[in-house]
Amino acid sequence: MANDETPVKVYTRKGDGGSTALYGGMKVRKDEARIEAVGTIDELNSVIGLALVHTKTPESVFLTTVQEDLFDIGAVIGTTPGMPQPVDMEFLEWQTKEIESKIDAMSKQLQPLNTFILPGGSDASAHLHHARTVCRRAERCLVSLNEEEKVPQNIIGYVNRLSSYLFVLARFENLHAGRPDLKWEARRKSDKTDTTLANFDKKQ
Repeated sequence: MANDETPVKVYTRKGDGGSTALYGGMKVRKDEARIEAVGTIDELNSVIGLALVHTKTPESVFLTTVQEDLFDIGAVIGTTPGMPQPVDMEFLEWQTKEIESKIDAMSKQLQPLNTFILPGGSDASAHLHHARTVCRRAERCLVSLNEEEKVPQNIIGYVNRLSSYLFVLARFENLHAGRPDLKWEARRKSDKTDTTLANFDKKQ
């Protein structure tokens, strides 16, 4: 039986002039703060998808729910101001609390941190740290947008808590992979270096 549905093209040529349409029809430049925020949320979702390919612990399954949350957030941020929101963001209140409870549960199994750690260790941990940094950038984009237009506070709070979750999950993946955290050690000037610098100063 023939399929009578008209195929949808993935290109329209409508954005070639540097503008795009928000949900609701409003045209904006592609480099505006709102589009930067939507794009960074989308990037975060993709990086989390990559991390999921490598994660090993059952706790990481929650990241699929996070990806759905990020799609909802992107839809809200990408809606024409003043238009009814396509998604009710109230669910983020209890979703943020769920993230906090997961952070607390994993943290109980981890060694307390007494220094900064370097991103890396297992493949999963490295990708989760990458996701964490993109999440921080997404938060910065949302804060910048909030200076121009009101962003629901529960969105900013959720993204803030998500970055902490990604950090703890990265450590948790290393724990279960038998890989220690890579501790950052500040460089110290050696006596030899100090002497060399002192002699250099005297020649100036």
